[in-house]
Amino acid sequence: MGRVYIMTGYHNLSLMAAGVAFYAFLSIAPLLGAIVMSYGLFADPQTVVDHMQTIFELVPADAARLISDQLIAVVSTTSGKAGIGLLIALVLAIYGAMRASSAIIQALNVIYEEEESRNIVVTTLLSAMLTVGAVLAAIVGLLSAVALGYLGFLTHYLGSAGVATLQVLTWVVAATIASAAFGFIYRFGPDRAPARWQWLTIGSVTATLLWLAATLGFGLYAANFANYNATYGALGAVVVLLMWLFVSSYAVLIGAELNAEAERQTAIDSTTGPERPMGQRGARMADSLPSKRQHKPKRGQY
Repeated sequence: MGRVYIMTGYHNLSLMAAGVAFYAFLSIAPLLGAIVMSYGLFADPQTVVDHMQTIFELVPADAARLISDQLIAVVSTTSGKAGIGLLIALVLAIYGAMRASSAIIQALNVIYEEEESRNIVVTTLLSAMLTVGAVLAAIVGLLSAVALGYLGFLTHYLGSAGVATLQVLTWVVAATIASAAFGFIYRFGPDRAPARWQWLTIGSVTATLLWLAATLGFGLYAANFANYNATYGALGAVVVLLMWLFVSSYAVLIGAELNAEAERQTAIDSTTGPERPMGQRGARMADSLPSKRQHKPKRGQY
C-alpha cells in the first residue's frame, strides 16, 4: 500500500483522472446516442428514458438531470432512424465516444509503465472495443433496471423492507457490472502481455468499492453542503457532472495502480500463457521486483 500511495503521486493520478474525466464528458452525448440506438435495435428508444431512471439514482442529482436532458434530446433526434441509417448512426456514435476509451488506455500505459507500441489501427480497434463494451454494460444495466423497476410495483405489498431490498439490489447490480467492466479494461487496455484474471480482481473490486463510496459521498456532499449553482450559476450542473466523472476516473486509476503494484510485488508469473522467467513476460510489472527501500523513483528509473 505504501508503494501505491507513492506511485499515485509519481504518476500524477489526479491529473490523469482529470484528463479522463474531460474526455468522458465530451463522450457523453455520442455514448448516450450509441446506447439509445443499440437499445432501439430491439426495443422502443423512447422507453430508454424511463428505464434509465433507476440508474440515475446512482448519480448525483444535478449530474443526473443534465444527463437526462441530454438523453431526451438524443432520443428525439434518433427516433426516426431505422435499418441501415440506424446502423450508420450507431457506428458514428461509437466513434465519437471513443475519446474516453483512448484517454483510459493512455493512462493505463503510464500506470503500468509501458510504452505504446501498437499501431493506430490496433489502438483504434481497441478503443472501439472498449466503447462497445461500455455500451453493452449500460444495456445490461438498463435491463437490470427494468427488472428492478418491475419488482418495484410489488413494494406496496412488501413495505419498507421491500423498498430497502430493491435499493440494495440496485447497488449490487451496479457494483457487479462495474467490477466486471473495470477488470476488462485493466486486462486489455495497457500495451503489455495480459495479466491473469486473478491478478486483476483486487484492483477491480477496490475500484468498484471506491467508485460506489465516492459516488454516494459526493452525491450527499453536492446535495447538502456544496452549492455549485450559487458559485457557477447555469454551469453548476456541468461542474457537478465533471466532478463526479473525476472521482469516478480517479477510482478506476487507483484500482489499476493497485493491480500494478501487486504484480510488481511478486516473482510469480502473473501473465497469461505458460510460465516464463522474469524478463521474458512482456509486462514491466511482471518482469521487475520492487526495491527493498520504499522511495520515490527518480525520473527514468522505470
